[in-house]
Amino acid sequence: MRTLDLITSAIGNTFRSKTRTTLTVLAIFVGAFTLTITQGLGTGINRYIDDTVSGIGASDVMTVTKTPDSVSNPFDSGPQEYDPDAVSSGQNGIPGMTTTALTQDDLDAIADVDGVLRVKPVESISVDFVQYGDGTRYTASVGSFVAGQELQLAAGAQPDSDSTDYQIAIPDSYVKPLGFASNGEAIGSTLIIALTDGQYTQQTVEAEIVGVSEETLSGPSGSSFVPNDALTSELAAVQATGLPADQQDRWAQASAWFDPDATDAQITALKDRLADAGYTGTTIADQLGAFTTVIDAIVLVLNAFAVIALLAAAFGIVNTLLMSVQERTREIGLMKAMGMGSGRVFSLFSLEAVFIGFLGSAIGAGIAILVGTGLSQALGGALLSDLPGLTLFAFDPANIVTTIVVIMLIAFLAGTLPAWKAARQDPVESLRYE
Repeated sequence: MRTLDLITSAIGNTFRSKTRTTLTVLAIFVGAFTLTITQGLGTGINRYIDDTVSGIGASDVMTVTKTPDSVSNPFDSGPQEYDPDAVSSGQNGIPGMTTTALTQDDLDAIADVDGVLRVKPVESISVDFVQYGDGTRYTASVGSFVAGQELQLAAGAQPDSDSTDYQIAIPDSYVKPLGFASNGEAIGSTLIIALTDGQYTQQTVEAEIVGVSEETLSGPSGSSFVPNDALTSELAAVQATGLPADQQDRWAQASAWFDPDATDAQITALKDRLADAGYTGTTIADQLGAFTTVIDAIVLVLNAFAVIALLAAAFGIVNTLLMSVQERTREIGLMKAMGMGSGRVFSLFSLEAVFIGFLGSAIGAGIAILVGTGLSQALGGALLSDLPGLTLFAFDPANIVTTIVVIMLIAFLAGTLPAWKAARQDPVESLRYE
């Protein structure tokens, strides 16, 4: 029997017992569906996290703060000891959280740590309001812009860190309140930024709106106005006007650049050297590490249920083919009497098992893609509308093909015992079987 005939015969024999085969295919379908949908969930969320990382900052930049003896927490009971070197950290958006200030001496000390390429302080800008023309004034927060950062833009371009012009990107949630009809209309307009200096005098700075940023999972592009370096320096200078000398050049944190090709071990070693010098270094991966760990753990648990379903389906394949071997004993004897070798008989039943696995996995993966795509579209316009750019279920063709191939392999292994039993049958005894 030629290979093509062998394959055709295996496919035809699969549905001799339609009910039994259908139930086995359904068992595989459950496992394949669950495995595909959970992989799509993990891929979709992790892709969004990767995009968010680029919106927070570059992967070769570390946020460095001074390690204090203690951190003032406004929720602690009892009075807090005054620390003249403390500045607001804005930690987790909680007012009153403070950290020990960094000075120019600290920046020099950080720059001297082995592995640090350069250091730049992160300016903390406190804005009174933003306004377009004579329109309504709105309170706003101003985030920092790190070289290498990629904003998730709804329109325009991100601020140019090398430009000497004052440029800013505004959140899309401010577009209509400020008086613009659309994101595109905001581009090129002049934004008025008001802030109070050290002499309690309110001053204004004008900047060109060059981009409109989308809300993201995290990072300054989500809800903050993001200025370029020139505008940041100007705002910081205005804010510091009139401050006593001992209150200037104090920062809550700094950005430290390191080798972009550094390994995890080298980054950890750099953190240890910073710790020895009295500083704490945090990378972008650290900030989102806990979140990705939780997502991966959830996907792993769901995949475990899918594997259990596939193992149950494997036993169904064994049962289906063993019964098929028993029912076709005389047919097997006739095939062997006509010259069909044991290897061909083994291949015939193995192909039946593989075909059952292919049917269940292909149907399961296909339905999972349809369901996942539908859910992503439905949730994207409802519950997840505040997270533009998020595709909850994203399906990687390579992962889908791998899943189908793995399930077919499991089916092949499950069909080995029945196929081996069929191949070992004696043709004379088989022809006598009633």
